[in-house]
Amino acid sequence: MTASRGCATNSILFLICVFIPVVGHIIETIFILEDDHSFLGKIFWLVIVWCIPFLGALLYLLFGQRPVNRPRVMFGQPGYLNNNPYQR
Repeated sequence: MTASRGCATNSILFLICVFIPVVGHIIETIFILEDDHSFLGKIFWLVIVWCIPFLGALLYLLFGQRPVNRPRVMFGQPGYLNNNPYQR
């Protein structure tokens, strides 16, 4: 019997199973470092995300992200009321 059957498929499956979560963790790390947490808060979230592979990222996305300070968008209202130089 030859053992070469499925070698390419197994290699591709291995690469997908290893590199997609690693890329996801790197993206999550960038989110954590850019977020407005204290130094210890960032370390805490990095440890959670990297030590608990899938659950840690889910916990951060659910509970750890801080809201961005942007004005709220009110649907149906024009967003140019105060900034329009043509409105008199």
